[in-house]
Amino acid sequence: MPVQRPELASDYEVVRRAIEYISGNWRDQPSLERIAEVVGMRPLALQRLFTRWAGLSPKAFVQALTLDHARSLLDDSASVLDASYEVGLSGPGRLHDLFVTHEAMTPGDYKARGAGLVLRFAFHPSPFGQSLIMVTDRGLAGVAFADPGDERSALADMQARWPKAHYVEDAVATAPYVSRIFDPETWRPDRPLRIVMIGSDFELRVWETLLRVPFGKATTYSDIAAHIGRPTAARAVGT
Repeated sequence: MPVQRPELASDYEVVRRAIEYISGNWRDQPSLERIAEVVGMRPLALQRLFTRWAGLSPKAFVQALTLDHARSLLDDSASVLDASYEVGLSGPGRLHDLFVTHEAMTPGDYKARGAGLVLRFAFHPSPFGQSLIMVTDRGLAGVAFADPGDERSALADMQARWPKAHYVEDAVATAPYVSRIFDPETWRPDRPLRIVMIGSDFELRVWETLLRVPFGKATTYSDIAAHIGRPTAARAVGT
């Protein structure tokens, strides 16, 4: 028979109660001290126990719930100010800091999601199957690939990245880019392919760093994060 360890059951119960309390009271932005008081532990002891079991601190869990609800509100057309107060923060500055820390973008960047952009797209044959080419008037904005019959899913995935952009199917506009991308005979250093980077300032810096990685070389999320001056943002770089 397996040996029962009472301390594990006790630890589980403490963490369960802490999660339950935070989940029901995150709008109050409870402090570590308040959560520890509810579960009957010293703050530092709870911090260590919760982090060991849940993989993040109680404060980080509060922030994750807050951020998740703020995203939902912004998706539902709430203003940044209204979203800030609705999730229990003292003002838009707090929400700004939360987004920048965890999402590497501002609430305004998140809310824009491609607003004002016209993206022209079409599917074309490529060496890797059907390719989805997306362009703006300034250059290439996106490339994706799809198995036969899965083209709509590929398009939906790209549209989810910029849900507020206006999409126009236009094979005439995208065709010139196909050979520029897939035919090495057209690759010329004096005529670089213009790429339109659509994203937050953080995302643009990540992409620009990736473009500087020498051909055939590898790098890591941590190296990229350090290069752009955000050494603790390796996870955000990866997403």
